Amino acid sequence: MGGATGMVVLMVTIIPAALLHMVSAGGTPPFSCWPGAPYVRFCDQRVPVEQRAADLVARLTLAEKVSQLGDVAAAVPRLGVPAYKWWSEGLHGLSMWGKGMHFTGAVKQVTSFPQVLLTTASFDEKIWYFIGQAIGVEARALYNIGQAEGLTIWSPNVNIYRDPRWGRGHETPGEDPITVSKYAVAFVRGLQGPSPTTLQTSACCKHATAYDLDDWRGTVRYSFNARVSPQDLADTFNPPFRSCVSEGQASCVMCAYTSVNGVPACADYNLLTKTFRGEWGLKGYVASDCDAIALVHDGQHFRPTPEDTVATTLKAGMDMNCGNYTQVHGMAALRQGKMTERDVDKTLVNLFSVRMRLGHFNGDPRSNPLYGHFGANDVCSPAHKNLALHAAESGIVLLKNDAGILPLRRWTVGSVAVIGPNANDPGALLGNYFGPPCETITPLRGLNGYVKDVRFEPGCIDTACWSAATGKAVAVARSTDHVILFMGTSHVQEEEGRDRTSLLLPGQQQSLIEAVASAAKRPVILVLLTGGPVDVTFAKFNPKIGAIVWAGYPGQAGGLAIAKVLFGEHNPSGRLPVTWYPEEYMRVPMTDMRMRADPATGYPGRTYRFYRGPTVYKFGYGLSYSRFSRRLAASGLAGHQKSLLAGLTSTAAADGGASHYDVEEVGAERCEQLKFPAVVEVENHGPMDGKHSVLMFLRWPNATGGRPASQLVGFQSQHLEAGEKASLTFDVSPCEHLSRAREDGKMVIDGASHFLFVDEDDEAEISFDA
Repeated sequence: MGGATGMVVLMVTIIPAALLHMVSAGGTPPFSCWPGAPYVRFCDQRVPVEQRAADLVARLTLAEKVSQLGDVAAAVPRLGVPAYKWWSEGLHGLSMWGKGMHFTGAVKQVTSFPQVLLTTASFDEKIWYFIGQAIGVEARALYNIGQAEGLTIWSPNVNIYRDPRWGRGHETPGEDPITVSKYAVAFVRGLQGPSPTTLQTSACCKHATAYDLDDWRGTVRYSFNARVSPQDLADTFNPPFRSCVSEGQASCVMCAYTSVNGVPACADYNLLTKTFRGEWGLKGYVASDCDAIALVHDGQHFRPTPEDTVATTLKAGMDMNCGNYTQVHGMAALRQGKMTERDVDKTLVNLFSVRMRLGHFNGDPRSNPLYGHFGANDVCSPAHKNLALHAAESGIVLLKNDAGILPLRRWTVGSVAVIGPNANDPGALLGNYFGPPCETITPLRGLNGYVKDVRFEPGCIDTACWSAATGKAVAVARSTDHVILFMGTSHVQEEEGRDRTSLLLPGQQQSLIEAVASAAKRPVILVLLTGGPVDVTFAKFNPKIGAIVWAGYPGQAGGLAIAKVLFGEHNPSGRLPVTWYPEEYMRVPMTDMRMRADPATGYPGRTYRFYRGPTVYKFGYGLSYSRFSRRLAASGLAGHQKSLLAGLTSTAAADGGASHYDVEEVGAERCEQLKFPAVVEVENHGPMDGKHSVLMFLRWPNATGGRPASQLVGFQSQHLEAGEKASLTFDVSPCEHLSRAREDGKMVIDGASHFLFVDEDDEAEISFDA
């Protein structure tokens, strides 16, 4: 008895809490893989991981196998297999959502980075990578000290922000497939760590595919059937997931609640097996969204019985059911012959392979040479806090700056009125899927560090602003030198399960802003803390509103980042990753999945690539305190590159325009040889040092046949001192960047002219005529 007790004390000091119950129950080491234990093949790190996983699966009884099929996987004490919790979140920091992370031990806070849409506005892949890396480090640290029961992080969200009303749009990297794809690759690489065989954490790209509606006028995500054309799947909805897997090497993809063209995503063999694994090369597992498997039967009525549903989804390629539906009905499905033990084994090999890549069967996790040293000091570290601040600063977008009202000069500002429901609300910084932040700097707190006399009036109880304390706000505005309004949205208007019902500022916010602006001594500054876009046309054209700043949901350091931008300690460089539409866009049904405009019916299309209608602000818009110029200096195909297309069959375009070449027929080798550089010269004309994001676009001679009006090719972010010049080289791949999708989903390159541009009046023509 005493010896067993001593062993328990020893194990507590070196293994995660998730494993301790096995020690307490049996008094034996939880892993048969620990030094000194009898040899078993699944513990041998010299053996390929798939073979190790297969060996472990072969040792399980049928009941033990079924017990592994939910997000809470049961322990198998006789084999030293600990219980495991698959569901953890890390969208913009470790999250309280999910079951795998705990914040009640030595670590009670984690770094809360800006919500994804604001981070994307930096157009800086290094920032995206470092945020992913920091989240992965903090997850490993929690695991090593016993505060995590899993290392599978169900992030990032790489759905396209198709409709501005979507309540989860701010979780995504925006509306452009190239941008979202690049974000996915950078974030996943950071999160999973430098080794493909020894993962820091496992990333999961969600929610495949064509998912971007939660609850619109009674149509809910759980039963929505998205009617999507092959063309839109090929060039809009699927590219981010393809990049996530094929380039980012994500070890998981999550299938969505929705059906696509009548087939639930989690029951679609063509999507989960043929596409994810066959075409894109997924090495890992497919997770369902939570309770999505139950909904295949209960909400979508795709199969007649629970047993049929479990069998269909497993055989389609779904491995991990978030929930317990598969565990509850799995044995019955096997007994009834709906599926075989071999179907289950295939799934479990995928699951245990990922756990082994995470080092779960390699003994003491703190002996891991890459990640075993992470501990409590690596959570909320100074480096991570600085990164949270830097990301917020870099994403903030200056939308209006009449007469150079910004930046403010500290020595000239005697007093400031801070007005608005988002000025001192910590929740306005975080968005959704957040964890307990290391610290919280609201805008009010941030400004108190710059101005001695700050007078605060919330104006509204919350962002709903059903009634406004206009009189109090006006009185404060009249009594101060400057007025800064912090307005916008919150989870009250947009979150998971809640789509927006208007693009206008909620409640009485507009009337409050206008009253305050009219009463103020000088033009006011409007700071918008919102997830998605808002129609602020009234503010854009009101001369009493001198500046507009979009700060998204800026994370734990958001208030300081905003203050640094307002007072010129950081030159704003963010650019909008989504189109800002006018309120009239509300007439477009959210359920209409078409990307392309249909002028015959008045359907305006979606996103900058296809939308034909007025905008409040365009995709890529953003001002600076400096004046930057950009010029496309050199680009084009050499003669020998054009000759590479000789001998290929050029197909006459049935959808308008020139003949074209099939990208598949061009082939990977020719595609690589067709790549060419495009050089952009950029100059900072001053007066401030600052970063500038250069966005390069493509346009076709005409936008017929479903061609986009324009299409992003790539982007680069460059810091320049005042007066400094730089040359930026973009690697352009015709097969990737200059291709388009036909109606049948085939990617083709038009055999005629294409035009690259960084400014609309500065284009370079690229011709594919041999």
